[in-house]
Amino acid sequence: MTAILAERRSYVAGNWVSGDDVVAVTNPADESLVTELMATPLARIEEAIVQARSSFDSGVWADLPAADRARVLGVFLDHVDAAREELVATMVAEAGQPLAFARHSQFLSGMSLARNTIELYLSMRHEQPSPAPLDELIRGRVALSIRRHEPIGVVSAITPYNGAFIMALQKIVPALLAGNSVILRPSPLTPISSLIFGAAAEAAGLPAGVFAVVVESGAAGAQLLTSHPAVDMVSFTGSSDIGARIGVQAAPTIKRVALELGGKSAQIYLADAIAKAPAGAAAVVARTAGQACVAATRMLVPQEHKDEVLESVSYAYAQLRVGPPNDPDTAMGPLISAAQRERCERLIEQAVGKGARIAYGGGRPAGLDRGYYVEPTVLDVPDNSNPAAQEEIFGPVLAVLGYRDIDHAVQIANDSRYGLSGQVYGADVAAATSIARRLRTGAVNVNTGLVSAYAPGGGYKHSGLGRERGPEGIRAFQEVKHMVIGELR
Repeated sequence: MTAILAERRSYVAGNWVSGDDVVAVTNPADESLVTELMATPLARIEEAIVQARSSFDSGVWADLPAADRARVLGVFLDHVDAAREELVATMVAEAGQPLAFARHSQFLSGMSLARNTIELYLSMRHEQPSPAPLDELIRGRVALSIRRHEPIGVVSAITPYNGAFIMALQKIVPALLAGNSVILRPSPLTPISSLIFGAAAEAAGLPAGVFAVVVESGAAGAQLLTSHPAVDMVSFTGSSDIGARIGVQAAPTIKRVALELGGKSAQIYLADAIAKAPAGAAAVVARTAGQACVAATRMLVPQEHKDEVLESVSYAYAQLRVGPPNDPDTAMGPLISAAQRERCERLIEQAVGKGARIAYGGGRPAGLDRGYYVEPTVLDVPDNSNPAAQEEIFGPVLAVLGYRDIDHAVQIANDSRYGLSGQVYGADVAAATSIARRLRTGAVNVNTGLVSAYAPGGGYKHSGLGRERGPEGIRAFQEVKHMVIGELR
């Protein structure tokens, strides 16, 4: 394997910061120590906040023309791109992600999203006339009524372990493009890959204080980043429970909060599309081991075809190669930690206790004595009240449910506290699309999928607030100012 990234320090106010405490990063594939990083002292995290505030208020970055900010960020991304092989190896080591996922779903997709976000930002109007009736303008003696989209200020960007690289880019690139100062705090489980962004900021010549990367083993720094009065916005991706806690921490200082949270998405198959179910089942667990908030972990099929589908998706799971993520033939690697593996196993047990039947898997793979592996698992679930249909397991577990008719399918799909994503498969595209319109979820894929810098993603209900990507993802990092201009009389 290519050597992983060498940097072991945080980046604060234009300087590399050392500390006495360490963050130990474990390889979830074999439980070995990947490396130890120097944790950012809490006082230096506060310094990052104060310096971000100062850099923003001075206008050293925010007042630059958009084209100049875009040029600097282009250099920033060039530096990241030059570290491709080390970054891919780092993601495999720290997150246990198969090579294909690290290289394509994280690195290449992340870089494409970032560069396309720059293109999208430059194509948008950030100062434009406000629509108003002519008689209203004349009556108010108004020469101009203008809407300006301005940076919000200091942004805390808090990212999860399952997509540390790509999700960091989804936050820091639009936030910096908009003129904000940004502090990135990656998950303590996968912090190494995020340090490349500090090196990129230094290489691109971002003014001191405009960007920082801080690392910690606990949550004290994250709490400071979500409660400090000098922070204007928190952008967080992670569990719904932690997202709710962040909302509480941010409330006293009236921060804007953007939350991309959990999911329990449904994939609905019409009778003429059940042959596609094995591929849909494989997509839930392949590469991610089910550790994806958008994973469609509830499979809804016509009741009369349920046994047939259970057999076909179980066969598909039996063909998946589970093993070390640095093996190019591996389709599914481990879960991130022993605690996550134990939670997954506990929820499988609870599902069975409430009437589910294990159609395939349910245990630990043979021959993998070290590493946090769980077999890809198919559960025959009796109804949508089962824990496997309601809880976000964040592991390689698929719940298969039968539906009586389309109305019943929609009812099941919407019977969730989550609403992040969804899928509908059917040869009759018009019929499938009509179902998609009825789903209470932030995105629905009909017979295909797309992740693009030009299309937004985000959730309804407990799946979050706001959107990432697309024009809405850029506007999330901006305030709207109305300017009315008239002659002095």
